[in-house]
Amino acid sequence: MVEALTIVLAMGVTRGWRPTLTGTAAALLALAAIVAALGPALTIVPIERLRLVVGALLLVFGLQWLRKAILRASGWRALRDEDAVFAREAAEARSAARVERAGLDWYAFTISFKGVLLEGLEVAFIVITFGSTQGSIPLAAAGAGAAAVLVVLAGAIVRGPLSRVPENTLGFAVGVMLTTFGIFWGAEGAGVDWPGGDASLPGVLAFVLVLSLAFVTALRRRRRLAIA
Repeated sequence: MVEALTIVLAMGVTRGWRPTLTGTAAALLALAAIVAALGPALTIVPIERLRLVVGALLLVFGLQWLRKAILRASGWRALRDEDAVFAREAAEARSAARVERAGLDWYAFTISFKGVLLEGLEVAFIVITFGSTQGSIPLAAAGAGAAAVLVVLAGAIVRGPLSRVPENTLGFAVGVMLTTFGIFWGAEGAGVDWPGGDASLPGVLAFVLVLSLAFVTALRRRRRLAIA
């Protein structure tokens, strides 16, 4: 969501807020429609199969987040610089031709729409998967919506990209959590009986966290050797 906010701010500052906010609103409506359509459909799937599918999806998302966070924490990948991204998006927006459709600057509309939609799709699928397994998609959607509102309010207050947000730390934490639930629910869907049921979650979380930190340490050592 931080990445989407950076894109929206760049478009609003350089191309105007009306087409930018219109594109953002259209993307949010599309995301709401996706959640509304897929959520009820998943409720008819048997819980064992649902947990297997949900676990696999969470593992895909979680391992992607963890991979990026581990590479950044170990120095093999540059940390994301929201100020630099904002400057690049703003420069591209200034140089783009101005084409109006339906009374809107089409460049600002489409870039804002795609940025919010692509970043939001991952959030939407996470909301659907968590909500469906716990039987409360509206509650999960409300939580995601509240988070989105907080990000937008923060951006409006500072009137710039959220460059001070410890994005890699947040990405690391989210990756660990998604991977943990992915392992837990995926194994349950495959027929595994965890000792103590849900009480095993902290143990899985500790395993994923320790393993991830071990990867960071090993990659840092390897990078130092490569530089030397």
